[in-house]
Amino acid sequence: MQDSPDANRLLAAIADTLENRVLDHVDPSAQHEVRVAANLCRILQREATLGDEADRDARARMAGLLGHDGPSKELWAELAARLEPVSDGVRVDEVAAHAVLLAVVRGKLAVARPGYDDYDFAAERP
Repeated sequence: MQDSPDANRLLAAIADTLENRVLDHVDPSAQHEVRVAANLCRILQREATLGDEADRDARARMAGLLGHDGPSKELWAELAARLEPVSDGVRVDEVAAHAVLLAVVRGKLAVARPGYDDYDFAAERP
């Protein structure tokens, strides 16, 4: 394993090369694919930088909401079950669940679509 450059810098270099050097020299019918490839590099960069923290934050929020920790998939399954109207189990506070889910979605958007994570969802409510 090399010390430098790290994966983040390599992905940035690939994205920059695709956007700034390759795109103009590619047939117009293939330019969309070049843009997609560059965007995927940027997503991977953000995932490497923000992904672990967003996952830890989501898991901590879910654990706080449900009252216990566990594997992420199990926490998601339990939350889904507790939100079901026909659930025989203990229901979860829907207002608290909404806040947790909104925070988790914002974390995911920060990785996948920066700028969308600042969207004002409350403005859409009647």
